[in-house]
Amino acid sequence: MANILEKEISSLEKKISTISMKVEENMNNAVNALIKNDTNIAKQVIKDDNIIDNLEIEVEEKCLKILALHQPVAVDLRYIISVLKINNDLERIGDLAGNIADVVIYLGEEKKSEVPPTIPQMAEIVSEMLKESLDALFKKDINKAIYIQKRDDDVDALHSKMYKYIEDKINNNKNSYMHDIRFLSVSRYLERIADHCTNIAEDVEYYIKGKITRHHFDD
Repeated sequence: MANILEKEISSLEKKISTISMKVEENMNNAVNALIKNDTNIAKQVIKDDNIIDNLEIEVEEKCLKILALHQPVAVDLRYIISVLKINNDLERIGDLAGNIADVVIYLGEEKKSEVPPTIPQMAEIVSEMLKESLDALFKKDINKAIYIQKRDDDVDALHSKMYKYIEDKINNNKNSYMHDIRFLSVSRYLERIADHCTNIAEDVEYYIKGKITRHHFDD
């Protein structure tokens, strides 16, 4: 029975790895589409979100099957609970990447406004957070999990900075204010992705330490 459970968990690890790679790829493509003003990449991001949705269902069904048939305990149970929650966060990140792609399509091929410099800065941090939080899961690295939770503050600070930037842009160039407001939406999507990465890191910490430590870095 133990060998069967081990094989099932190994199979689950492959599935969560697959959706992780796809979500990471789609998020980075969405940001590239925005920076390059490439609607073709954006359309592909939206199309690939369906793949992520299907993978999310597969992972959830696998977790529920293991819970029902093998009744895991201790670290195995914590792993499956963590994967269930991480799987949901990954699916939401996929949705937010799709939202960024929607903005690219809305802006269209005619580039009426430059991408605010804060956006690439946020995207770089968020991309790192996603990659490192997933590395923390697969490598069981508690230090990475803790580090990622602290990085969320950097993204929040940049998101706050965007409000002043957009306000100044609107005041100086009223003709393109709708485009500028869309960039504020992108900032919000990136801030939400960072929150989901933080959730992943918190669940990794729970999986490794066996203790719920959520919000312990909050003010």
